[in-house]
Amino acid sequence: MYKVFVNEKKLLLSKQSEELEKKISYESFTTLEIALDLLENTSVKELNVFGENIDEIWAEFQKLFRIIEAAGGLVNNNKGDMLFIKRLGKWDLPKGKMEKGESREESAVREIEEETGLSNVELVDFINTTYHIYIERNGEKILKCTHWFEMNFFGEDTSKPQIEEGITEVAWKNTKQIENEVFPSTFKNIELIVKEFWNTKTK
Repeated sequence: MYKVFVNEKKLLLSKQSEELEKKISYESFTTLEIALDLLENTSVKELNVFGENIDEIWAEFQKLFRIIEAAGGLVNNNKGDMLFIKRLGKWDLPKGKMEKGESREESAVREIEEETGLSNVELVDFINTTYHIYIERNGEKILKCTHWFEMNFFGEDTSKPQIEEGITEVAWKNTKQIENEVFPSTFKNIELIVKEFWNTKTK
């Protein structure tokens, strides 16, 4: 299944029908256009489009957008704290667009080092990919696919925000701070990937 966030509302594309606020059975490309319209222009907060051929649904869905790939990381220190950045008043994880010729891993490490001022970040493992939709000023619809990696940092803390990218703060947060400070002031897909990471660590 694919979870895509549309203005912080959840669109779930899946094989089986899921118990969400609204469900639509996939029939054609038009089903996806209707689903997006409902999320963008009505009070519906979560919607499930379901159909047997999930690969076809996802392929058709991607045709609605220009796709941008990005990469980022959940960076942990030796205390188990996680690194966050603050941009435009919201807590976020360090990430950025992939450059031509870069692997996802190279892009994730570069973006973290650029946005947080750290060096010698150690890449551990791929976690998952999150998806969200936004509209450019020219009206073009973008599907942003962000590939997330678990990372460690055990060196000297040289963190500083990349001001030119609109980042105003870099901070290490423990689990309690993440739940009480970060989650109430972050994006749904950031909360999703952090919780998913925690779940893999408690299994």
